[in-house]
Amino acid sequence: MRVSGPWLLAPGTQAALRLLSAAGHQAFVVGGTVRNALLGTEVSDIDIATSAHPEAVLDLAARAGLHAVPTGLEHGTVTVVIDGVGYEVTSFRRDVETFGRHARVQFSDSIHEDAARRDFTMNALYVCADGTLVDPLGGLPDLRARRVRFVGTPVHRIREDYLRILRFFRFHAQYGDPARPLDAAALAACAREAQGIESLSSERIGAEMRKLMAAPDPAPALDEMARTGVLRHVLPGARPEAVARLTALERQTDTPPRALRRLLAVGGATDRLCLTRAEQRALSAAARAPEDATLAHLGYRLGANGAQDAVLVRASAEGRAVPPDWRAEIDRGAGASCPVRARDFPHLEGPALGAALRAAEDAWIASDFHAPRGELLA
Repeated sequence: MRVSGPWLLAPGTQAALRLLSAAGHQAFVVGGTVRNALLGTEVSDIDIATSAHPEAVLDLAARAGLHAVPTGLEHGTVTVVIDGVGYEVTSFRRDVETFGRHARVQFSDSIHEDAARRDFTMNALYVCADGTLVDPLGGLPDLRARRVRFVGTPVHRIREDYLRILRFFRFHAQYGDPARPLDAAALAACAREAQGIESLSSERIGAEMRKLMAAPDPAPALDEMARTGVLRHVLPGARPEAVARLTALERQTDTPPRALRRLLAVGGATDRLCLTRAEQRALSAAARAPEDATLAHLGYRLGANGAQDAVLVRASAEGRAVPPDWRAEIDRGAGASCPVRARDFPHLEGPALGAALRAAEDAWIASDFHAPRGELLA
């Protein structure tokens, strides 16, 4: 089978592959690049796997006059810069010993050994410069069936890096067939090893959960995370069923997915997600939005995105539709600006000034943003 696309035919990609193959080494584009290309989704970074050891990659790049950065020599990775684009070139390797996220590796000449240390079969696909697909572990049938399956024994893969538990559910949400049950062996291993999530940093957990929540429909994956006991290690007290109702309403209203909106719906303690202060403030403000506030009022207080999130989450929780003009009303409020400023009260300061500004703003909002400045000051 042959694969093609702009990502493979780009001069930089071809130059990187030729740099290695011309010296007698094997060289392939590998992993997410190939997976996404075969699925017809966006391809971003180009990762290259090679039988050349990292010192040989550095030497070949230097002889060709290319800038090469030893970004991870102990793990076999060199970044070769061609026409301003960085290509991560990693030597074939096998794990000698694993320490959670980290591993002691030994470089290899075998593509099969390199494939055997990857996480999922759909990520163990390789493409030559001429587009020939190499599938050492039979990952192509899994990819075509949109079946997320661990390479080798699931428990072993998970113990190498417990983040793979969350990646398994995220990959199902992003790339899996929603009508297909999740792999039984993988689910059993995730349930058995769920406690290992506690060893992960909040930064890594948060990054993975953001990706999961931004998937087209994370609800089935969240349901399985709850059933296997994984979710309580990530979002204690979460309500996965709320996300199913929300995603249904998003589809009905043609609203693009937003990770923060799904987090607002699912609830639970988010302290393990390493949210930014801005994200925490946005979640808190949307959760506290007054139930009797108009759509325009919500748009003014929360901004367009925050107001849309609050409206959709509340409507999905109550099982009702949103008004036909909901977006226009939210945008009207989000674009409004109170005509009264602090300089309009030169004789006031401190708490008295704050009280006067709040009173004027409240009156302006109550007038549906129509009261003129003079009326508010009076």
